Amino acid sequence: MGIVIAILLFSFIIIFHELGHFLMAKKNGIRVDEFSLGLGPTLIGRKIGETFFCIKLFPFGGACMMGEDDADDMSPGSFNSKSVWARMSVIAGGPVFNLILGWIFCVILIGMTGYRTPEISKVLPASSAQEQGMQAGDIIKEINGRNVYMWEDLTLYTVTHPEEAPYEVVYERDGKEHTAMLEPRVLEEGGMPLLGVESGKVQEAGVLRSMQYGIYKVKYWINYTVDCLRMLVTRQAGLQDLSGPVGIVNVVNDVYESAAPAGIGAIFLSMLNFGTLLTVNLGVLNLLPLPALDGGRLVFLIIEAVRRKRVPPEKEGMVHFAGFALLMVLMVVVMYNDIMKLF
Repeated sequence: MGIVIAILLFSFIIIFHELGHFLMAKKNGIRVDEFSLGLGPTLIGRKIGETFFCIKLFPFGGACMMGEDDADDMSPGSFNSKSVWARMSVIAGGPVFNLILGWIFCVILIGMTGYRTPEISKVLPASSAQEQGMQAGDIIKEINGRNVYMWEDLTLYTVTHPEEAPYEVVYERDGKEHTAMLEPRVLEEGGMPLLGVESGKVQEAGVLRSMQYGIYKVKYWINYTVDCLRMLVTRQAGLQDLSGPVGIVNVVNDVYESAAPAGIGAIFLSMLNFGTLLTVNLGVLNLLPLPALDGGRLVFLIIEAVRRKRVPPEKEGMVHFAGFALLMVLMVVVMYNDIMKLF
């Protein structure tokens, strides 16, 4: 059952991504030739208007085909006949829709479960926080210049930036801001280094606050994705830590099995939370300025907007082809790692 849910969840996120491209194309009067879910041979399909909607054999990936790679097609309604700004909005539509979907998921999650405030409920003895005079009731506002809206913001920063300790923490007490330098310490034998502050307060949220903190939660997942990418670049993490479709299905199945004993409500919330991670991840990764990704295409469109002249299509095509080839090699490596982890 977990595998089925994983495929449905991943497929829904892909459809929403492609829907962003599709709706922005329609808004700008661009012809969409094909809207597909999956890769490989077509299983079923139907042409509605000018667009062929179909489901393909392999349920990962998707496409919104607008003829963007056909540089010679300048006919009315073609992608390349439109202004550079119209084309930029179409390319950005997919990743932006991923972030919007993540916000929708977060609003539902926070509306149902609330959020953990950055208010300290306990200061541990012999900790750096105690030495700095921090107390229960203090509200943490920043850590090393990054805003803290929820307790997860604080824990994420300490996990992904261990090399930056001690941390400059700004906190509020009685309406006034104070600063403390917190250093993680091992407070009990065999334990992990801790800042010495704990939070146990969960704040319920109404509709408006759920919408507000939904934005903060999406920002948290964006920071999570960017921090993980930084750790890859700085070699604090390796390729073995990456997961592709096989790994994602396996993780979703594990999440399902962990939540199943608690009932359908727990399964729903767990899938929403993991779905938020997936859709925000997809949105951020697609905006990276790398060839073959939406971000790579945006780079060429930005260059065109600045130069007021299009980059020669054959050169752009070569760059995207090389990027796609490297991406496929990376996918093979990641898939191999995912399969090896199953055994």
